[in-house]
Amino acid sequence: MKGQAAAPKTSTNPEAPAAGAAGAGAAGAGAASSVPAAGQQNAQANAGAKAKKPDPQQVQQIKTQHANFRAQPKPQQVPPVTYNQNYRIQGSDRWQGQHYQVFRSYHPEWHDQGWYHSHYNRVELIGGGYYFFNNGYWFPAWGYSPSAQYYAYDGPIYAGQRAEPPDKVIADVQAVLQQMGYYRGEVDGLLGPMTREALTAYQADQGLTTTAVIDEPTLDSLGMS
Repeated sequence: MKGQAAAPKTSTNPEAPAAGAAGAGAAGAGAASSVPAAGQQNAQANAGAKAKKPDPQQVQQIKTQHANFRAQPKPQQVPPVTYNQNYRIQGSDRWQGQHYQVFRSYHPEWHDQGWYHSHYNRVELIGGGYYFFNNGYWFPAWGYSPSAQYYAYDGPIYAGQRAEPPDKVIADVQAVLQQMGYYRGEVDGLLGPMTREALTAYQADQGLTTTAVIDEPTLDSLGMS
């Protein structure tokens, strides 16, 4: 489910709007945005897979298979988060390095369609909610449309400068982690709790910061950036 709304101009300061992007899950914030404890157990279970890298050919095959992937809302299986202007990404204050600055500074804002169009070139309907693209990341466009506000995760999703849709990026990551034995759920393109547990386990085995989200170091490590 995806539609596109072209914005007339780009933000003159891409980092600033990204930091003040849209935002957060009040009801689901604690569970959906903290690093799941189960991920630590998964990391131990996958101790033998440490330093293991995905097969580049498999990665490319998956990306080809998902060329036209479209996520669908699954509110019963993956509950949505809700807007909370006071939300901050839990634990992000401890994530060191420039690659995590966008997560540390992220906080929710609510804007109408005109505001998004005046700041960003790409605003798209992805899997039940509108997202905008800014400086390599997709963010929920809270307030863009009252009838389309389904978000499984509230925060930045790294996609790289090629700006592939976030549901496709998530599906690619899910499929690769599935083949590596980290993810046992459905490839649905939604950044839900099971996907975040799998990300935590993979990040721990690779010696990466355990963010439980799709960040630049993780996507690089998976060979998908």
